[in-house]
Amino acid sequence: MEPAAILGPFFGMIFLTFAVWTYMYVRRLSFIFANHIEAQDLATPEQATEIIPPEVHRAAYNFRNLFELPVVFYALCLYLYVTGTVDALYLAGAWAFVGLRTVHSLIHCTANIVILRFASYMTGALVLWAMVLRAALNL
Repeated sequence: MEPAAILGPFFGMIFLTFAVWTYMYVRRLSFIFANHIEAQDLATPEQATEIIPPEVHRAAYNFRNLFELPVVFYALCLYLYVTGTVDALYLAGAWAFVGLRTVHSLIHCTANIVILRFASYMTGALVLWAMVLRAALNL
């Protein structure tokens, strides 16, 4: 398999992050402008949390979350690409991770049903850790 195949899910994850970032700013700025909030009133995260309601903040929480486990995913994708060890199983796992993270983000940014959000998060995490373990054992 061509090592560059892993770059599809790699960029898929980046585009998911961009989509959440865009959604986050659309939600925040719409709320800020609609409620005539001064920028200085949001100088700290604590102040922003007091002023902006949770349903508007959800995207920000999800955006931060996209810089936790996905960082391991990016590193693994680059490792697999550089070492030329991409195969069908890694590629399927990578797409599964991106798909599960997309489901997680959709849930987190909208209805925020915690048990569904947790299920998608944990399933994606287990897929990722299985990929990492496999790569380490094949080192």
